[in-house]
Amino acid sequence: MLIQIGFDIELVLNPPTAVIYMLQVHPSRASDVQGGEHITISPPLTTDHYLDAFDNHCARVRVPAGVTQVRLRNEARVFDTGWPDPVDHRAVAHAPDALPVETLRFLLPSRYCEVDGELLAFAWQTFGQVPRNWALVQAVCDYVHQHLLFDYQRARSTRTALEGWRERTGVCRDFTHLAITLCRCLNVPARYVTGYLGDIGVPPVPYPMDFSAWFEVYLGDRWWAFDARHNQPRIGRIPIARGRDAADVPITMVFGEHTLGRFEVVTEEVAG
Repeated sequence: MLIQIGFDIELVLNPPTAVIYMLQVHPSRASDVQGGEHITISPPLTTDHYLDAFDNHCARVRVPAGVTQVRLRNEARVFDTGWPDPVDHRAVAHAPDALPVETLRFLLPSRYCEVDGELLAFAWQTFGQVPRNWALVQAVCDYVHQHLLFDYQRARSTRTALEGWRERTGVCRDFTHLAITLCRCLNVPARYVTGYLGDIGVPPVPYPMDFSAWFEVYLGDRWWAFDARHNQPRIGRIPIARGRDAADVPITMVFGEHTLGRFEVVTEEVAG
């Protein structure tokens, strides 16, 4: 199947400054982009492209004096198998001494995921007797899905996993942060993913389309996608960036005071 993706984002800012964006399809899926992405910047500005420490494609836009608005647009078509997220109930969670060393950083505390605190004792008390395989991560997803109430009106960019757990509300990033934190508390490497996820194969939801957040855990010999907000295998995940939590994968970051003038996202199956 083909999935149409795109965005139209306008930032109002105080120049001179710089804008960093992570808006291109992750390099791991670059070969699925049909004909490439078509990112435009208005007005045309000097842009430096680079890969960060997590192999995400990033770009820095240099905004000179006199430019107070920057508009970022993109459209592309991405090939997808059309299959739901893969599941393997036999995949095991390894002990920390048996994990690949490159996964160990995804066991540590991070900006929004307080592994070394109150949630550590709660995680072992609640999930300590669950078999250390797929069932353990699914039990965490089931808990987070039931514990948090999805509410756009109460979104807060500074909310941590512990605060979300206490407040019992949030948006997809809060579901993801709490699930990641509980997995890390249980010595299961977990990383944050931001990307496109449309209403493909499911009833559409009455919210404006947005970028989505989910997480991946290391079980067996690979990373697997999980989603505590939707709590079901989904079709058409297209990752943009991966990191320890949302602090590592900002869609846009402006160095200085700014406001959001426009924000539109498209993710939909191409008919036929």
